[in-house]
Amino acid sequence: MDIKTLLLALALGNLSLCAALFFFEYERKRTLSLSTWAVAKQCQAGAWLLLYLRGTLPDLLSVGVGNGLLFAGMALDAAALWELAGRPIWRRYLAPALALAVAVFLAAYVGELDKTIRAAAGALIVAGFFLAGVLALALRWRDGTMLRRFLVVTMALLSLAVAARGILSALQPDGWGWVSGTMIQWLGLAVLYLMMLTNAFGYLLLTRESLQGELDRLETVDTVTDVPNRRGFYQALTPWMALARRPGMPTALIVLNLDHFKRVNDNYGHPVGDAVLKAMVDVCKKQLRDSDLMGRLGGAEFAIQLPRTSQQDALMVAERIRNAVAGHPVKTERAVINLTASLGVTTIRAEDSTVSLFKRADEALQQAKLDGRNRVVEARAESALEA
Repeated sequence: MDIKTLLLALALGNLSLCAALFFFEYERKRTLSLSTWAVAKQCQAGAWLLLYLRGTLPDLLSVGVGNGLLFAGMALDAAALWELAGRPIWRRYLAPALALAVAVFLAAYVGELDKTIRAAAGALIVAGFFLAGVLALALRWRDGTMLRRFLVVTMALLSLAVAARGILSALQPDGWGWVSGTMIQWLGLAVLYLMMLTNAFGYLLLTRESLQGELDRLETVDTVTDVPNRRGFYQALTPWMALARRPGMPTALIVLNLDHFKRVNDNYGHPVGDAVLKAMVDVCKKQLRDSDLMGRLGGAEFAIQLPRTSQQDALMVAERIRNAVAGHPVKTERAVINLTASLGVTTIRAEDSTVSLFKRADEALQQAKLDGRNRVVEARAESALEA
């Protein structure tokens, strides 16, 4: 494969990726131009096509504009990775860096510097932008997945290889030992081809990994209040159920229900109801320790896990929560809503299952409602299930 063929392969590879992205976004009724990464692929496709047509088109267009588009594509690649990391820092730094890079390269080209110097400058610019994307991926290395770590190492090595190729071509334009200048150029383009593949597949896999992580999170987190849902709370409770069979401080459970919450939804609508739920969760969490866990069981019913807490201490916590809920009216656009809460309190016992634990706590909650609501009730020493 000669250099021209490799340039054509780079152009066609990016064009085919752009086409696939276009039809993917078309089906989702979204505009392709809104995707930073998609624009990066468009710029790179145009750049490689112009470089392939060198000799057919004027050099100022094929080399000058072609390299400018290539730098823009690499900069936008890095920008997309910073966006994926949740830090759109590229708007502050990468855009000025791109303008400076294009200006330097065009100055070198117009100034008619030696072509090896121009090639070295271009290689260092491309490597620099690629390393900027690597830096985005390297954030939170300890918490990163194996895919992210693999991409960081691979992309960093490829960036260094491109930079080394540029420096070597400037210092040894005729080659180095048995490695000819043409071979150095060919190897540099081959590394760029690998960079394109690594970036394309890496970005797509990272996006899929991120979406899958969000789907997994939504399976265990309540989207309205951002606390664990029933499934997530039960999962977190499981190890404490096992620890209850060992000697030591017990773990307490509080089941809480907002009194007459259905009236809020009926009178003001579900959006207001959701805002009230979120506000009430914030109020309750202020009464808890970092080690405590609050989850939403459904509707206006919540559960609170208090690790290493006796029943008497749990009753005091429940009373604080009851007072906090009653003493914090929720201001919404339509009204100021006052709420109260009824709470049932128990501790995990060695013989408990999840069913028996929640049955005992729910019996205490129902007794609180029967006694007039807005109160805390302690579970009986023995429930009907244990009798």
